[in-house]
Amino acid sequence: MRVYIFLCLMCWARSDKKKTCLEFSRLSVKDSLRDLFVPQLEMFLMMYTRNNFNCAEPLFEQDNSLNTNFNTSKKTIWLIHGYRPIGSIPSWLQNFLRVLLDQDDINLIVVDWNRGATTFIYNRAVKNTRKVAVKLSESIHNLLKHGASLDNFHFIGVSLGAHISGFVGKIFQGQLGRITGLDPAGPKFSGKSSNDRLDYSDAKFVDVIHSDVNGLGVKEPLGHIDFYPNGGKKQPGCPKSIFSGINFIKCDHQRAVYLFMAALKTGCNFISFPCTSYKDYKIGLCMDCDDFKKKSCPRLGYQAELWKDILIERIEKRSLRTTVFLDTTAYYFILSIMVLDKTMKDGHITFKFLNQLGIVEEARLYEKNTSFYKLQEVKILAQLLNDVNISSIGLTYFQTSNQLCLTCKYSIYRLMLKSVTYPERPPLCNYNVSLKESEEVFLNLSTCMPQEI
Repeated sequence: MRVYIFLCLMCWARSDKKKTCLEFSRLSVKDSLRDLFVPQLEMFLMMYTRNNFNCAEPLFEQDNSLNTNFNTSKKTIWLIHGYRPIGSIPSWLQNFLRVLLDQDDINLIVVDWNRGATTFIYNRAVKNTRKVAVKLSESIHNLLKHGASLDNFHFIGVSLGAHISGFVGKIFQGQLGRITGLDPAGPKFSGKSSNDRLDYSDAKFVDVIHSDVNGLGVKEPLGHIDFYPNGGKKQPGCPKSIFSGINFIKCDHQRAVYLFMAALKTGCNFISFPCTSYKDYKIGLCMDCDDFKKKSCPRLGYQAELWKDILIERIEKRSLRTTVFLDTTAYYFILSIMVLDKTMKDGHITFKFLNQLGIVEEARLYEKNTSFYKLQEVKILAQLLNDVNISSIGLTYFQTSNQLCLTCKYSIYRLMLKSVTYPERPPLCNYNVSLKESEEVFLNLSTCMPQEI
């Protein structure tokens, strides 16, 4: 009898150690077909922490008690997927989990509503977004009873998941800490009122990345800040032909997810510039980040929250939405040219950068006809495809008048080159430069004087 009891205890101890890990719902086309006749909607909450990264656990136990791995004092990220027409698991999911947990010691909850998103009827999935939000709010109320805080909640919603996040935010009257919308779904949401889609009022801070505005995403700004990488469409590396299959349809749409991950995983500084349109940005008319003070230009991704206070103030005090543009395959510099007199009148300047090997680095994205007329300082935004150490710069000054003056000299008090992509790098300068009309001059650059930095 004693041996029997001992063996039973050993079996119990072993079985207790083997926890069952939750898995994301694995569905298929059969489930999409079944949904045509028998609609289904289920939601599961899969909780990860650094203690159980490889094994998702339920947020609540069967007796409704809170999972012991959940720490109410830590930030909680809620990751919500979008439409899944054939029920597949999001290809980005596991990598996203790893990147987020590597970045921060957080509670991470994957909201699995695959049974509800897996349908051939897109309108049905759209209607389910509000139902999921209601179900989710019930779990959140339970968390609050256990001491969790709405202010510590950061919702990251992909496509339809972005609007689910917004609907949750409306239920809690905009008291969620943050919502990040990764290319919020456009069909059935574009042009809708703020009550029927994600809106900046749904959380204390809302940032949105638009990567497919002319396809599956929404074009209009929705957040405190809206990022439009590469103009919000035609993402580099995505197929350009419909013959590429399903990837042609979804690549641009999913790029918002991968850009957010890249900003975390690689430390890329996706510097972005406030502008009214991508067209104005492309001709270099939008380089002024002075409104953001010492924080420089906003950055896409997890770090966007660093600009939270300024962005909220722009909306509350000036009713000013912030739309920002960037090219994801670029490094940005601002060339500042200061003159002290009117010798340069209304001329303009062209330039080229040279690296340490003396090789010319072609700069683009700047307005060549920036005029010096009535200006003491002209700033020019330049873009390079590679992150290089610039050692010198070639300048050529042109007068807009037809009369060429070979004896005239044009004075520059200070030339300053500053990296916008990496603002922590010290700016480079050259002082008291004299130019002749239409004659190229090469100038070496060195660290600026302390009072200029």
